[in-house]
Amino acid sequence: MRTPEEQIRYAAGITPSPRQLAWQQLEFYAFIHFGINTFTNREWGDGTESPTLFDPDALNPDQWVLAVKSAGMKALLLTCKHHDGFCLWPSAYTEYSVKSSPWKNGKGDVVREVSNACRRGGIKFGVYLSPWDRHDMRYGRGREYDDYFVSQLTELATNYGDIFCFWFDGACGEGTNGKKQIYDWKRYYSVIRRLQPNAVINICGPDVRWCGNEAGHCRKSEWSVVPAELRNAERTAAKSQQSDDGTFSRKYSNQDEDLGSRTVIQNVKELVWYPSEVDTSIRTGWFYHPSEDTDVRTADELLDIYLDAVGANASLLLNLPPDTHGLIAKPDCDSLQELGEKINAIFANEVTNKAEVTADSAVERHPVTQSIDGNENTYWQADCGKETATILLHFANAQQVSCVVLGEHLPTGQRIESGEILADGNKVTEFTVVGHKRICRFAPVKVQDLTVKITASRIAPTLRLLTVYQ
Repeated sequence: MRTPEEQIRYAAGITPSPRQLAWQQLEFYAFIHFGINTFTNREWGDGTESPTLFDPDALNPDQWVLAVKSAGMKALLLTCKHHDGFCLWPSAYTEYSVKSSPWKNGKGDVVREVSNACRRGGIKFGVYLSPWDRHDMRYGRGREYDDYFVSQLTELATNYGDIFCFWFDGACGEGTNGKKQIYDWKRYYSVIRRLQPNAVINICGPDVRWCGNEAGHCRKSEWSVVPAELRNAERTAAKSQQSDDGTFSRKYSNQDEDLGSRTVIQNVKELVWYPSEVDTSIRTGWFYHPSEDTDVRTADELLDIYLDAVGANASLLLNLPPDTHGLIAKPDCDSLQELGEKINAIFANEVTNKAEVTADSAVERHPVTQSIDGNENTYWQADCGKETATILLHFANAQQVSCVVLGEHLPTGQRIESGEILADGNKVTEFTVVGHKRICRFAPVKVQDLTVKITASRIAPTLRLLTVYQ
């Protein structure tokens, strides 16, 4: 057992993999729920729907990409197969796909059109593939179904270029034979690691965890370093509300409010880098429903979610469901466009370069100027042994400011636990963990001396990012 001091040093030494680091830099990306449910006006199909129902008359993934980019999103995830089992690509392993639909006389491939549109638009492409298949007779038959699922996973991983993310949810209901499938997650992961080594595996996966809700809520302190058991939380959901076998007595849950504080991790044997993703929909449902055209989240609502997630060390996955024509509806596009404008307005006027920046502590090779140089690979670090620090930005001419953005140098770990920002000695806001990004907003104030005070850190704090906006 480690001493408390050893445990904190151990936690501070946990760092992201290159694929996790690349994912965190995306920050904001889209979920596209599109499929047979779009044409039945349902959320979950049961696998009995006729493929002849799938017939978008104006499918335009380029329009999706434009809508996504208007809000500042950098990637797109497509529901290639939902729980109903209908495939948006002409899979060689089932007839229950677009090849049995009237769309393009059965010669179409939605996955190819969307992946190509993403590349044309300069954004990354990702895949959602439901392990639960309510149509296929092999579901619930163990290895036989796993072979089928792996075959489809292999098709997606080899035929559509680079994929930044494979997104698995934990849905596991009965199949047509009344049985449930025990998913061979280890086998699924090995296929992805072999064929798409740079892709992250989200939710039921080892790289990115679910935030615990679908309302866009982020924790006050969203730690990326958490107990390793959380990686099993989604996969072991079937054990809930059953008699305990002696190993399930203390189960960490993605819905716990505190996942990584000193108190939570003090006796944890293994910690991992397992950052949070916040997923929510622009509408009440995940698939398109005409009745929700008047129930689209406003730009102001979306902005609050964005600041709460991206601004608190999580990434935001926002669902945008295309309609039966194969288009993102106008109300959704309007909200996205306005959201992008509001985000741009917040970060339009940076004044960091108008300040002289000093720190009360810095190691020689990582001076405080490296926190404001805009380089992701350089950073300020306080002297070894220091767990608090003060950074001062002095403006020769007073500036009106309302936002400070902070970011740690993640390849050296997540260290900062709390801090505050002062304007000419008066506290204007406070913050907890920083991680990839912490957006600190406050009422506009005219200031000559702006102070960023780190009040607690696990070991010597770092900042690769420090920007100040009007």
